[in-house]
Amino acid sequence: MTIPASNPLNALNFSGGPGVLPDVVLQQVQEAIQAVPGVGLSILGISHRSDWFAAVVSELEDNIRKLMGLPADYRVLFLQGGATQQFSMLPMSLLAGSTEPADYLHTGYWSGKALPEARKVGPVRVLWSGESCRFRQLPADDELDFNPQAPYLHYVSNETVEGLQFHRVLGRDDVPRICDMSSDFLSAPGDYSRFAMIYAHAQKNIGPAGVTVVVLRDELLANAPDDLPAFLDYRAQIAAHSILNTPPVFAIYVVLLVTRWLLQDIGGLAEMDRRNTAKAARLYGALDASHGFYTGHAAPADRSKMNVVFRLPTPELEAAFITEARSAGFSGLNGHRSIGGIRASIYNGLQLAAVEKLVDFMDGFRRRAPAP
Repeated sequence: MTIPASNPLNALNFSGGPGVLPDVVLQQVQEAIQAVPGVGLSILGISHRSDWFAAVVSELEDNIRKLMGLPADYRVLFLQGGATQQFSMLPMSLLAGSTEPADYLHTGYWSGKALPEARKVGPVRVLWSGESCRFRQLPADDELDFNPQAPYLHYVSNETVEGLQFHRVLGRDDVPRICDMSSDFLSAPGDYSRFAMIYAHAQKNIGPAGVTVVVLRDELLANAPDDLPAFLDYRAQIAAHSILNTPPVFAIYVVLLVTRWLLQDIGGLAEMDRRNTAKAARLYGALDASHGFYTGHAAPADRSKMNVVFRLPTPELEAAFITEARSAGFSGLNGHRSIGGIRASIYNGLQLAAVEKLVDFMDGFRRRAPAP
């Protein structure tokens, strides 16, 4: 089946993941499934040991460093297991044998998932938890007492489920910052060289499921244990340029295409952020202008540009909203199973026109909805 440009089913995909990919990337992927330009083989049948794939990995490493403004001492890895594997792999390298606890922030669903995995390896201190406010806001600077002796600080920059996003860099410059950026990776420029390690599974902003990008500074691994399984040892993965075992060739190639799109079509992360900011402003503006019919989950100062989470006055209205939205061609608007409600994810590949259509639908639904 040929995928037309501006496929309406793709164009109105507000899913929390996998997210929508740009039309130009989808067209290139379709071509590559038949035959990669210049190679003649399907992307699904090209060897991970080929010179062509080694060049793909090399270019992708360079593209990510360029987009993030990182120097050469940052390594870029393309691993498997999603962010979930990083919840374990990270403490195995940095926390095992430590007498000082690592600092963790518990700001939502996914940061909560990281905690028990780290505790299996070493001591953990929860620096701040949003449980008491039902994860509706993020901590202010004066609520955070960072330990200068901590082996590292770990936090999630954007909580996908609750729609919360840090708009600043946290922590001390003398303690390694580790950040799960799975749902806002490559969505905006930032001072990324202040982080010792960043990781992000691809299926939100930069590709399909199956590959996780890890960016880390060389010196971070100076004291990592020597008895780690090779697959779970960042140093072994670095030495193999992410080809220690059979990697997800297809998924990595799609991420390469997305980085080319960001560099060549979009023009870099500053322009991507301008577009993402416009989408978020339009959608949050609709919530705020609804006279309480649509109520945002996150505190205004902590609103995510990637995931707009909101409720309607009753569960019955929420169910009707989802049903009617689906009939109108929208997909992926169900809130996460842990909190319910509605979630509109507006990742890089989603166009402003799609947000405008959603806002029009929301306005129409509100006007015809019965009083709760």
